[in-house]
Amino acid sequence: MENDRKAPPVMSLVDVSRVFTLTGMETHALSGINLEINRGEFVLISGPSGCGKSTLLGVLGLLDSPTSGRYMLDGTPVESLSSSALARLRREKIGFVFQSFNLLGHLNVRENVELPLTFQGVPAKQRRQRAMEALDRVQMSHRAQHTPVQLSGGQQQRVAVARAIVTRPPILLADEPTGNLDSKNGEQVVELLTELHAGGNTLCMVTHDPRYSAAAGRTIEFLDGKIVGSSTPASASGMSPRGDSELAEHA
Repeated sequence: MENDRKAPPVMSLVDVSRVFTLTGMETHALSGINLEINRGEFVLISGPSGCGKSTLLGVLGLLDSPTSGRYMLDGTPVESLSSSALARLRREKIGFVFQSFNLLGHLNVRENVELPLTFQGVPAKQRRQRAMEALDRVQMSHRAQHTPVQLSGGQQQRVAVARAIVTRPPILLADEPTGNLDSKNGEQVVELLTELHAGGNTLCMVTHDPRYSAAAGRTIEFLDGKIVGSSTPASASGMSPRGDSELAEHA
């Protein structure tokens, strides 16, 4: 029956490799990656620094292109798309959260969150309304007129999350979102991302911190540009499952 058919993955990599060449030497950042991420999943990509995690996220987010292999995003083979079509697909489908926040210091909080909508040509009144709605979701609307330098690291990352969700993308990609935060603020940001996932977003997060594995539905273990393991919370490194409430206890 039609309803019994399994939904196709929202992101699918088939034998994907990414090779960088510098001064005649090749570095294999990704080697033969086969990975499917289903709609509504929370997948955590874990591994040591320099193992290729961020390169993988760049490919998933259309910020980088594979040297070989095939990538399907929401059923669309991306290798045949023009740069403008890739940019449009990225704007419509994906929100990014980066380790370094990437907020513009000469803009206030609301203006930083509005930026993706500006690029989409959304009218000013609607931009302001949607930016304030996104800031409400991350509990930062009371800081809308402040500049980034007036915020703590945890607050800046919350604003960065608001900017990532203001276009209402179905997919969120987070690259070491806790890397510049202390443990308390890091856990609060992961709790926030977990809440967004529970609201319907597909979430893929890169981290080298194994503490967050239990928050995800699946953990992909990465080493030297290759997937070396996959686990669920109950089986990940002997850890027991942990829900949002337990994360909140440590926040």
